[in-house]
Amino acid sequence: MKGQGARDRTFCVLKMKELLTVKNLNKHFDGIKALDDFSCTINQNEIVGLIGPNGAGKSTLFNVITGFIQSDSGLAHFKERKVLGKSPNKISKLGISRIFQNLRLIRQMTVLENVLLSFKNQPGEELGNIFFKQKLSGKIENENRTRAMALLKGAGIAEKANDLANNMSYGQQKLLSIVCCLAAGAELLLLDEPVAGIAPEMIEKILTIITGLPQQGKAVIIIEHNMDAISRVCNRVVFMDAGQKVCEGTPEEVRNDPQVIEAYLD
Repeated sequence: MKGQGARDRTFCVLKMKELLTVKNLNKHFDGIKALDDFSCTINQNEIVGLIGPNGAGKSTLFNVITGFIQSDSGLAHFKERKVLGKSPNKISKLGISRIFQNLRLIRQMTVLENVLLSFKNQPGEELGNIFFKQKLSGKIENENRTRAMALLKGAGIAEKANDLANNMSYGQQKLLSIVCCLAAGAELLLLDEPVAGIAPEMIEKILTIITGLPQQGKAVIIIEHNMDAISRVCNRVVFMDAGQKVCEGTPEEVRNDPQVIEAYLD
């Protein structure tokens, strides 16, 4: 399998302690079990694939972890700090960022402006800085602009910096969403179908960026139906169905599991 050996070796070197721990999560919607006693762990510097049929509970799990909906019961800790019950903004400040299927870029702002807005603790967020620390604020803004351009360059879209986000291709917008997560300083990135519906050359670019994230101290959870993409970048795969974790293992192990073949891949 392409890149499997190198990815495994990198993971062995970089793997550290648990970053995210989810235990016995439950969430019901009008009697339907979206999460059914779901548990999993994500390690530092690990890329985990989250797969399953539509309605399996994958997006619900993302929404619970990031505070967009509250679970009925269960626990979730990020770096040993409680996540459940916190607002999306507070969870983001802890170090968790995500991209959505329906990308949430500010489309009438430029590419560069979208990235700049993603940085944490900007001087303009505090009124006192505007009046009393203008020199410091200016320095930080210049540093953020330099960092933003470096991120865009690394993603291969620096030439789009002054274009409106709305004028980018769908694939470029997905790439920009990942750059915004990186600008936010996230240690854990939750990527919801990052390569769905885009051209093959853009898929390659996005997968290359994702593969390099553990070397930057990042962990990633990917929801994706593209099993080739999952197999190429993930150290481990979790298969969900009806809100439950059915099985987990290496991409090859999960892909060949009879329950996965019957419920999803066949």
